[in-house]
Amino acid sequence: VQLQASGGGLVQAGGSLRLSCAASGRTFSRHDMGWFRQAPGKEREFVAAITWRNGVRLYADSVKGRFIISRDGATNTMYLQMSSLQPDDTAVYYCAATGPAYRGPTDRESEYIYWGQGTQVTVSS
Repeated sequence: VQLQASGGGLVQAGGSLRLSCAASGRTFSRHDMGWFRQAPGKEREFVAAITWRNGVRLYADSVKGRFIISRDGATNTMYLQMSSLQPDDTAVYYCAATGPAYRGPTDRESEYIYWGQGTQVTVSS
């Protein structure tokens, strides 16, 4: 079971990036999925989540209105469209999935049991 995050990079403030998280080894069609991030010297924090049952989304206040989480069941891929990026968004972004048939959405890191390796997002001022 693997989650592979990609799409990070260097972008200027105000720019956009789209992160992808490809799942392999099993289907995550019945798993809630989410994005977390960790900035240098800080703890990992919740960014966004999306449920498997009905696509309900949950966002951290810091990204609400700027980021959009989505998922494609046909390709077992989750996305994070990030717009109006700011230097404070600089972090390693991780994708994660809960156990099967989870009733979310949740921002609790402990509820996510599958994790990707992270992709670096750097926003320059």
